[in-house]
Amino acid sequence: MTPETIYLDNNATTCISLEVISEMMPYIKTLYGNPSSMHTFGSSIREKIEEARERVAYLIGAEPEEIVFTSCGTESDNTALMSAVDAYPHKKHIITTSVEHPAVLNFVSHLQKTKGFRVTYLPVDGKGNLDMDEFLNAISEETSIVSVMYANNETGVIFPLKEIAGIIREKSMEYGRKILFHTDAVQAVGKIPINVKELSSLDMLSISGHKLHAPKGIGALYVRKGMRFHPYIIGGHQENGMRAGTENTASIIGLGKACELASERLPDDDSYIGRLRDKLESSLLERCSPARINGDKERRLANTTNISFDYVSGEAILVKLNEHGICVSTGSACASGSGEPSHVLKAMSVPPEAIHGSIRFSLGRYNKEAEIDKVVKILPAIVNELREISPLSKC
Repeated sequence: MTPETIYLDNNATTCISLEVISEMMPYIKTLYGNPSSMHTFGSSIREKIEEARERVAYLIGAEPEEIVFTSCGTESDNTALMSAVDAYPHKKHIITTSVEHPAVLNFVSHLQKTKGFRVTYLPVDGKGNLDMDEFLNAISEETSIVSVMYANNETGVIFPLKEIAGIIREKSMEYGRKILFHTDAVQAVGKIPINVKELSSLDMLSISGHKLHAPKGIGALYVRKGMRFHPYIIGGHQENGMRAGTENTASIIGLGKACELASERLPDDDSYIGRLRDKLESSLLERCSPARINGDKERRLANTTNISFDYVSGEAILVKLNEHGICVSTGSACASGSGEPSHVLKAMSVPPEAIHGSIRFSLGRYNKEAEIDKVVKILPAIVNELREISPLSKC
């Protein structure tokens, strides 16, 4: 990034905060011992890993022993789903949503093709909200796991996890058979208050470090104490036998610090970022009409707005903004390059004239109001220019 770069793609990744870098550096430069070693040089590092575990647990209201460090959110998602397959091999039904991240959608598709699982993909309405009647109709004694994201990465829409958890608890009691519940909370952790103890039947929750100002290549999986769990990566005794592999010490420590910062700053971040988001959104809707917000305006993350600019290409907008040093997205970074319209917006039945012109703006704690002012100044001219040459605008 140059000093002139305006970064509004924080749902794709965030910068590592300076406090996190400072906390990590000793464990990159000099404190390089293996935390599994018996000598003091290694065991002192083990203590720092356990401190990081406590910090992650505190952010989501968990116990430290319920936190398993992984390499990323994708590994956490895959581990949760595969654990359910191994723990309950006789149950061949999975419930998820049509708007999940590819880390979940592609894995359950893999289970369909290779292990004969039946998968129910819950639909969403025009605002991106789940159809809870469909969920009630779908859940059964054969359901192995329900995997529903906490907040959508493209629209920011927050799903009713408490309501879902209550239904799963009641159905498990009714059937006399445990139904596992997992949530991909990669976009939600550090942005909204989360307390796993308030989600009575939640068994597993996925976290990704690079979404909350920690490094890439580190994640975590909350695993409820006492649940039947099967590790996905087999090998040594690390992570209490729940995830083998020598610990990524510096990044684990960085994730712990990032979670501590998120715990301290969450209310202020939410208020500040939400104000910037609202200013950006209202200004662009006014100056770039016809344009629309994709997603529920009330039940969403404060940092995210997905706006469709009718009759233009979102990729063309992205390219033009990039020429001005403005970084945005047309959807999930993990799905970019596919050439297909967003599966999230398709599931929401966004009309054709809008779906191809959608841009996701995702803000972070380091964005400034002056940056928003610059985007508001530059983008309307880009949209108008593209509409002038678009055959769709003349239809």
